Amino acid sequence: MFDVIAFDADDTLWHNESIFTMTQIKFREMLSSHGPEVVDQTLFSTQIKNLEHFGYGIKGFVLSMIETAIELTDGAVSGHEIQQVLEFGREMLAAPIELLPHSREVVEELSQNYSLLLITKGDLIDQETKIARSGLADYFDGVEIVSDKTAGTYSKILTRHKIDASRFMMIGNSMRSDIVPIVQIGAHAVHVPYLSTWEHEQDHPPVDPEHYTELEHLGLLPQLIRKTK
Repeated sequence: MFDVIAFDADDTLWHNESIFTMTQIKFREMLSSHGPEVVDQTLFSTQIKNLEHFGYGIKGFVLSMIETAIELTDGAVSGHEIQQVLEFGREMLAAPIELLPHSREVVEELSQNYSLLLITKGDLIDQETKIARSGLADYFDGVEIVSDKTAGTYSKILTRHKIDASRFMMIGNSMRSDIVPIVQIGAHAVHVPYLSTWEHEQDHPPVDPEHYTELEHLGLLPQLIRKTK
């Protein structure tokens, strides 16, 4: 039934959001005099404002932390503190790739019978590095690193690869990025929720649950595909 099966990367095949969460805790501690809620709210607003300029990913997150620190301290943030934030970013970029349960086994199994794509958004260099370090790159016939995931983005990818939407399946953890736009273009979507999801990714148009499948974990995917044939 499917010619191509595509996977999201971050928080679908390997842990990612947890790295941001741990860094945000350190950032709160650095600005502890302002209170965690104020820091979190200001950082979130700054990130959303900056998405169109810096895009998704660690580098944009670091720039937003620096801007937040400047705003909350009325410009009194020290050079040492800015250096701290930059170090947070370096630690995030160097963090080991920790595959989610079942990722390797499922990707390896499906690659034997299907053409696989990896479709992820974020900073180009960071994403390329993570894919290479994941040990999964050789299982994919193609990799698409995009600035955002919309119905238009997916349509262009399918057109470029000459894929019929009705014979395409996308697996991901984000309703906003991996499920809703896939349903909108008439392809098959499989939602595998992660432990936590960034607030921005939780903001999405409603979608009928009958138009996508939700799995408790990735290990159930091969069984779902067999049933769908």
